[in-house]
Amino acid sequence: METTATTAPTTAERIRSACVRAGGAMLAVEGVEPAATPVHHLLDDGSFAITAPVDGVIAGMAIAAGDAGVQAVLEMTDYAPLPLREPVRSLVWIRGRLYDVAAGEVAALLDLIATEDPNPALLQVHSPAGTGDPRYALMRLEIDSVVVADSTGAESVGVSTLLDARPDPFCAMESCWLQHMESAHRDVVDRLASRLPTALRRGRVRPLGLDRYGVQLRVEGDDGDHDVRLPFAKPVDDVTGLSQAIRVLMGCPFLNGLRARRL
Repeated sequence: METTATTAPTTAERIRSACVRAGGAMLAVEGVEPAATPVHHLLDDGSFAITAPVDGVIAGMAIAAGDAGVQAVLEMTDYAPLPLREPVRSLVWIRGRLYDVAAGEVAALLDLIATEDPNPALLQVHSPAGTGDPRYALMRLEIDSVVVADSTGAESVGVSTLLDARPDPFCAMESCWLQHMESAHRDVVDRLASRLPTALRRGRVRPLGLDRYGVQLRVEGDDGDHDVRLPFAKPVDDVTGLSQAIRVLMGCPFLNGLRARRL
């Protein structure tokens, strides 16, 4: 039986990668101003651990609501790492009920989050054992629905599917690679652009995305923006495989691949 190779991330994989890349997110509750939340971590039980300003209205509403919780939406924006004409690659909306984390559970939950995501903002979360001047309260968002939207449209995904998915193995280094490609390897972009339909080559071609399945290019033309995915022959799992796959996509015979500069 013939099988079809996977050429792009699943919706759940795209959401998990966006969660890793999004440096910040916004937490919204009807009737009040949205609040920035630097921590948004998906837990194994399918809820999100998030932070809200400790003296803010949203934290106060969640505390006052107790076991009833407050209806809330967490919005994450995935920005392209380059200054594109339209920099937003995708938006993720996570709707659910927001609860305050009990004081006795805060320290253990912070430790759990830190093992996977050592976000400096965790040090600013109010904890009974903490010191200093805390800026954030720790909240839990029990998920009702998850939706992602990009240039192709909007799609929802179930919580169990989201938990089964994993972030792209290169999402943490993607920004460095794309910026390096744009600034120091314009020849790579030009060779990839040669794979595009002739009509699209008239616009300005920019690197838009990079994942284990392929490369995305943004063509900024007079008639608008066009996003094109160039898939690898097969998905890759490490830096060596990624470098080789890009060279194959370019039609490059050289042994030495593109290397991102160390920061």
